[in-house]
Amino acid sequence: MTVVDRLEQLPLPDGRRMVATIGFYDGLHRGHQAILDEVVRRARGAGEPAAVVTFEPHPLRVLAPERAPRLLLTDDQKIALFERSGLDLVVFLPFDRPMAAMPAEVFAREVVGRRLRASQVLVGSNFRFGRGRAGDVPLLARVGAECGFTAEALEAVLDGGQPVSASRIRRELADGDVAEAARLLGRPYALAGTIVHGEGRGGKVVVATANLAPENEFLPARGVYITRLLWPGHSREGLTNIGTRPTFGADRITVETHLPGFEGDLYGERAELEFLARLRDERHFPTPADLVAQIRRDLVAFADWKAAGGGAEPPMQPSRGME
Repeated sequence: MTVVDRLEQLPLPDGRRMVATIGFYDGLHRGHQAILDEVVRRARGAGEPAAVVTFEPHPLRVLAPERAPRLLLTDDQKIALFERSGLDLVVFLPFDRPMAAMPAEVFAREVVGRRLRASQVLVGSNFRFGRGRAGDVPLLARVGAECGFTAEALEAVLDGGQPVSASRIRRELADGDVAEAARLLGRPYALAGTIVHGEGRGGKVVVATANLAPENEFLPARGVYITRLLWPGHSREGLTNIGTRPTFGADRITVETHLPGFEGDLYGERAELEFLARLRDERHFPTPADLVAQIRRDLVAFADWKAAGGGAEPPMQPSRGME
């Protein structure tokens, strides 16, 4: 797969036309995947490359920073998922004030028609582009008829009568419902980052933890989760706490994972942390001993979940609030 980040790098040397889609594609959820699958299918049928045009940063970061969403994916995660989808070309267009001011018809002619050399363009049903979001699929199709490409909007993927969307997934994650988020994504939600040194308190209390410094902007709700940690050549399930460790009076949010039975040094490793199920809310405990007792109960719940095959959501442990 080829990744380019400047219009000057287009068209590609072989001069072939493209079957393409355009969009920001944060989350690359089931709705997005349906579009990418159709792009790849048609590209293979036509003997042409399959391409996606996306943007960096999110357009709202430029146009209305106060309304810009916290993103679900890092750029590296997005690229990996694009490649997994079978795409041949990813174009990251820098989104700045000049790009925002580009009239929709100019974008369609210059970027889609002349630079990308598209033969077909498939987009989502709510697709808008160009200055003031004035461009839509009928405009794209009209320009395409002159420039030699077709444009088509694909129907949204519905779940429970509602479209699958990144904003819907953010709401589920904000509620801690990582199982529902995974169902909408088509895979577990994952944080990417580096394992860093913590305060060393975990080993002194009861269990050693791997502390992930996440690069993703969006974290699931505070609480304890069953997770899977992946690092080069390895995959291990465990328990992760997202929170401030209130028992110890901390106020900085951390992502700490315990891998039962694992012994080794993970410091400095690049890793991804997949969220499989929510176990309980974050709580304050009167003493470290009370925390130890709760962690032991968490480990029993984790073992039960593993014994059941790891597919079912574990029963939420009753929350006693902030004790």
